[in-house]
Amino acid sequence: MRILVTGGAGKVATSLRSRLVADGRVLRLFDLVRPPEIEGADALAEEVVLGSLTDPDAVAAACQGVDAIVHLGGQSKEADADEVLRANALGTHHLLEAARRQGITRFVLASSSHAAGFHPRDVATYPAGLPADLPPRPDTLYGWSKAAVESLASLYADRFGLDLICVRIGLWFPTPPQNRGLATWLSPDDGARMVEACLSAPSPGFRIIWGVSRNTRRWWSLAEGEALGYFPKDDAEVFAAERLAEFGEPDFDVDPDLNRVGAWWCDWPLGQRMG
Repeated sequence: MRILVTGGAGKVATSLRSRLVADGRVLRLFDLVRPPEIEGADALAEEVVLGSLTDPDAVAAACQGVDAIVHLGGQSKEADADEVLRANALGTHHLLEAARRQGITRFVLASSSHAAGFHPRDVATYPAGLPADLPPRPDTLYGWSKAAVESLASLYADRFGLDLICVRIGLWFPTPPQNRGLATWLSPDDGARMVEACLSAPSPGFRIIWGVSRNTRRWWSLAEGEALGYFPKDDAEVFAAERLAEFGEPDFDVDPDLNRVGAWWCDWPLGQRMG
């Protein structure tokens, strides 16, 4: 099985590469630059293809002989409208169109929690956590581009029968950053479990799931991911004492940085780049 991983030089793809090793599996890494060397790279079955998502010919070439796509590439931070639409929406269209033309039906798409950023924490209405398929409520132009990508994925699932899982990713880091991470962290190991579930779920059609670990303080639902076979194991609570000592006890009910899906991005000036 050959899996195309876009954004193959990025931090998420780099954390995934060794975790996706399997007999008979080849990872084809697609990016503008060569991916970094990682420990044990000699044992990995990998191919590298350089190119841009904004180049439809390069995208089509990268998709040749591929069985599934894990789409992590694009603009990952806030930027102006032209850039986020070119890198994310147009780039994803090129990829979906290449997949359709070449008969690639399994597609895992990295969306973002920022596609739903202005939704507040609402334990009264959703005691099991905010559902993953909340209507888009983007917090930035970046989040808007991810909402656009989700709707584009829905079109390709409905019109062409592709199996497309959009993952509204939280904070995918080795350890949960700051106090917000106690609720929204996705560990690298759970990230790999999630991708494996998305690749192997039988005939999922179009789905949206949260990319989050089994955190004690989680307020996003796991039900949609579990329906696909994603059962996260890690819990940010093991880092709680360290985070609380540094940042204090979080008040998820009052602090607007903690009780909205998009946190401080909801207050970030539109189009202004984040450092």
